[in-house]
Amino acid sequence: MQRLNRRMNQSGALTGFSAGHVGLWIGGLFVVALVLLGTAIALFSGFDKTTGGQVGVVRNGGAFDNNRIRQVITPGSGLTWTGIASVTHKYPAQQRFYTITADTSRGDTSGVDVVTTPSSDGVDMGIEGTIYFTLKLDEASIKGFDEKFGTRQFRGIDGELRHAYDDEAGWSTFLDSIVRPVIENDLRIQVNNFRCAELVSSCALVQNKAPGTTRPTPVNPAGAQNNTNIAKMQDAVNESLPKDLDDMLGGDFFEGIRFNLARITLPKNVQDAVNKAQAAYAAVSEAQARVAQAQADADANKKRQEGYNACPACAQIDIIKAFPPGLTTYAPGSASAVPLK
Repeated sequence: MQRLNRRMNQSGALTGFSAGHVGLWIGGLFVVALVLLGTAIALFSGFDKTTGGQVGVVRNGGAFDNNRIRQVITPGSGLTWTGIASVTHKYPAQQRFYTITADTSRGDTSGVDVVTTPSSDGVDMGIEGTIYFTLKLDEASIKGFDEKFGTRQFRGIDGELRHAYDDEAGWSTFLDSIVRPVIENDLRIQVNNFRCAELVSSCALVQNKAPGTTRPTPVNPAGAQNNTNIAKMQDAVNESLPKDLDDMLGGDFFEGIRFNLARITLPKNVQDAVNKAQAAYAAVSEAQARVAQAQADADANKKRQEGYNACPACAQIDIIKAFPPGLTTYAPGSASAVPLK
């Protein structure tokens, strides 16, 4: 009996020993699998690439690494090793534009988006246009741009904070925060060099006064001169804007900068006054035309009567010609009648 118990105890010990080892082996394999999976994910995430319209600035990452710029990925690159846990800031590499317009479907800012600034005579002018530019892609410039603007966030009109590299929304937020104020300042300076009527001829309808009266004098639209002034203003903006952007951004980060002035509008209250003045002048012109027509008719009747006085028979002939069709007898007096057929 003792021998049997001893064998049973030995068998149980062996069974327990085998089960424990199996559990350890399974746990070890699970840990190894997790390590391999994590390594594979880390290695795979260490590769990145850009599209044809992007340039990438790679910054080191990870728990034991710094956050300095590691490298620049050129536009349209293939799969590139960037290092484990590195972060790529991707910026637009092709020509971009920033539109300011009253058309709510086209502006870069939601809603009606017009730069309003006063002329030299104090009339608010609405400026609409588009600025074209390209981000410089040489390594020094793109690294400098990322150092200045890729390491901070900008607050959008919706209140959200975004980086400049956060897709289109982030790039637009950056432009609204940094570039837009420079554009507005340049437009403000240039518009202030002109009177309202020098840019929009109809503005004179509500500004000019006839001597000794309170009524505006009629305007002879100087469209050609206005167009020349607008072209001068646009050229002046194109001359000053690149330098002002360099000063504001603290570096030469953009190239191919060009501003295209689309149109200049008047504030609603001024435009309403212009419309009323134009309607008033139209009514005056219409009345003057009626007076001129009546005078012409009177002069014609006078000449005709002089002809009848010289030729009484001619008057009778014209009377007969004026009869309506179907009339068969003309009786100019009670004692006579003239057959017409």
